[in-house]
Amino acid sequence: MLHIINKSPFQTSTLDTCLRMAQPGNALLLIEDGVYAATAGSAAEARMRQACTTLKVYALQPDMDARGVTGKLIEGVTLVDYAGFVDLTVEHSTSHSWL
Repeated sequence: MLHIINKSPFQTSTLDTCLRMAQPGNALLLIEDGVYAATAGSAAEARMRQACTTLKVYALQPDMDARGVTGKLIEGVTLVDYAGFVDLTVEHSTSHSWL
């Protein structure tokens, strides 16, 4: 399953809910303001580092670039472009967008 988060972890509890529900081996894609969860030094860093041990975690590079946080990417998170986003949706037979 591919889980897609687009909300900042500092505005909603969506990320925490997703991380509780995600199963080992699932994938997590951070887009839009969700990419803030993938930044070093953030309040979400420890949760994301833990998530990287059981999930495949991705962040949309254009959204990281637009927010100026690409240089703060947490180790273990893989950057993808729009084509990579499409590839992830094709690779996973199911996806869930957490709103």
